[in-house]
Amino acid sequence: MSDKETSQGHGRKAGLLAGGAGLAAVGTAAGVSVARSMRRRVTVDDPYADEDFGLLDADRSYVVTTPDGVPLAVREVGPQDAPLTVVFAHGFCLRMGAFHFQRARLAEEWGPQVRMVFYDQRGHGQSAEAPPETYTVEQLGQDLETVLAVMAPRGPVALVGHSMGGMTVLSHARQYPQRYPTRIVGAALIASAAEGVSRSPLGEILKNPALEAARFAVRYAPKTVHRGRGAARSVLGPILRAASYGDEKISPSVVAFSEEMMHGTPIATLIEFLHALEVHDETGGLTTLAKVPTLIACGDRDLLTPMEYSQEMAAALPKSELVIVGGAGHLVQLERPEVIDDALVRLVQRATPSKLVAMTRRLRERVQKHG
Repeated sequence: MSDKETSQGHGRKAGLLAGGAGLAAVGTAAGVSVARSMRRRVTVDDPYADEDFGLLDADRSYVVTTPDGVPLAVREVGPQDAPLTVVFAHGFCLRMGAFHFQRARLAEEWGPQVRMVFYDQRGHGQSAEAPPETYTVEQLGQDLETVLAVMAPRGPVALVGHSMGGMTVLSHARQYPQRYPTRIVGAALIASAAEGVSRSPLGEILKNPALEAARFAVRYAPKTVHRGRGAARSVLGPILRAASYGDEKISPSVVAFSEEMMHGTPIATLIEFLHALEVHDETGGLTTLAKVPTLIACGDRDLLTPMEYSQEMAAALPKSELVIVGGAGHLVQLERPEVIDDALVRLVQRATPSKLVAMTRRLRERVQKHG
């Protein structure tokens, strides 16, 4: 082996060792305290003890393949000829099931007037993993365009994005402005941000050079990283879990469901998209979204995308409704689903005023039926 090859080998080995040691350092600094905080927040009472969180699994399923060959898992509920299609894009380290409560209630609320489409982002859920260099917010916007082209080639569409999914919507708006408002008639950004999350507590963690070393390991020694995935999750998992909820009373079943989604995320997806969240800038998408009615929603205890991010986006969108949910954290659509559901109903009413009378009548009938 040449001196140059030996030097490269030592450099790569050093990078891998730095990644492992650095992640451990991050865990010492943050993991223990947030894990304790999370344990305090789980309530003994569990209103969702009998909830079937696999509801989406029974919906019509499809596979949409992106131009670069990544199969995306898609689910659909509602008539295929419905007057409006609502497409949901989930957040970081989650999957389409993160919209469980929206799927459960809104399918009944909207009935045949709305078709709902859910999909797993690349590297998440049942969608395939992809080359690490494609784990960018810009690519996610292109993936959304592919899903729309296959699943909703005609008719009006509303987009709903949570966290990284909201960034996906913004990315799509920036790259495909011609779709607004001719095809895309409304959008919701839930617990999201238009640019890098450096100002949040997560941003402080992302500045740790250990994460860059971990990205090095993901790209150049993926087998080594997969063997150490448990250690990485023990570091980052508690941080994500503690930031997920804000209220002191949280259903243990909901917590277990969200943790299961996080644990199921491949380590390469986690590390690469962490970097994407840090450096993304989709503020250009706000100019496009200003053309359509929008919903901006977040919890006031969100540590990953604090409410200041939502307030800034709402200020740039004259047709927006801003909903701040008191006591809620980052997974506000799971923690306080009724507030988010009501806000999405209002968004659709604003985006499709011709359907307002029919939806109002349906809502009254539902209230009368359930007393």
